Amino acid sequence: MMKAAIYLGQRHIEVRELPDPVCGDNDVIIKNIYSSICGTDVAVYTKGPNTGHKIAVGGEFGHETISRVVEIGKNVTDFKVGQRVYPYPLYAKNDTRRAGTIGGFSEYILIPEAKENHSLYRVPEEISDRLACLIEPFTVGCRAARRGQPQKGENAVVFGCGTIGIAAALSLKYFGADKVMLCDRSSFRLNIAKNLGFAVCNTETEDFVSCANSCFGTAPSLTGKAPDIDCWIDAAGAESILDTFMEHGKIISRFVAVAVNNKPRSLDLLHMTYSQKSIIGSGGYFPEDVKDVMAIMAGGKWDLESIITQEYPLEKISQAIETAADPDNAFNVTIKF
Repeated sequence: MMKAAIYLGQRHIEVRELPDPVCGDNDVIIKNIYSSICGTDVAVYTKGPNTGHKIAVGGEFGHETISRVVEIGKNVTDFKVGQRVYPYPLYAKNDTRRAGTIGGFSEYILIPEAKENHSLYRVPEEISDRLACLIEPFTVGCRAARRGQPQKGENAVVFGCGTIGIAAALSLKYFGADKVMLCDRSSFRLNIAKNLGFAVCNTETEDFVSCANSCFGTAPSLTGKAPDIDCWIDAAGAESILDTFMEHGKIISRFVAVAVNNKPRSLDLLHMTYSQKSIIGSGGYFPEDVKDVMAIMAGGKWDLESIITQEYPLEKISQAIETAADPDNAFNVTIKF
């Protein structure tokens, strides 16, 4: 029997014993080592069903994990027992609807019809177990940075200093950006970003435009001088961020929306035309993002484990999610198996 966290509704999770998965001829069974708590896990826990991923009441959940192969089917040739792997959530269960519920908060996961670089990716030795559970959220941030079409020497700002925001900032630097600023209202998280070498702005206590002008200098916009920012990434989802871009974005600047924000907005298309600005959507990730994230993590340029601020055993998953919901005292929270 294996232990698994079962979602039972708003602020209700139980760790139960379930039958161990059975490995088919073409399948792989993996044992989780570390799993990370996603913002959507927090949302569905604190607000109830249908507020995060499609997590079914009575079902397993979790999708940010690093695992080890413990059993392979007789027809499997891509993997060996003992290998560390990253289960790619979109395809791990051979069902894209299960992307948020692959069983990251369970001891074992069955990977049906397992394929290398499709449902499972091998993880380089240079990446620690603890850090590797952040591959999934980092790929989301990496995708957002890539969608921003970064060019070497450009400047960028990221709103939202969570795991995805910090991953976007790191990816922008990896892609060649010169200066990158992170904006948030949590001094706790901004201090961690600052220690990683980023400029920061606390938008609750500081004026964003003044901070940005000081950091980046100025450039022309339709309404006068504006911060010299080429790429804006919204990883926070506050309504004011797009408004700020429209008012203070320079000519030929780009805005990437990666935060979950489903409120309809109106845009001044004539302004967009004359300013040659772009608004770009970014959701999920692709294999190229997995490759780049692994390169960033394996490179060792940054102390990336510093964003993991708390660690809990599976039995305390409810407490772990409550902690992850507090941005003033937590950055990334993980479950250690």
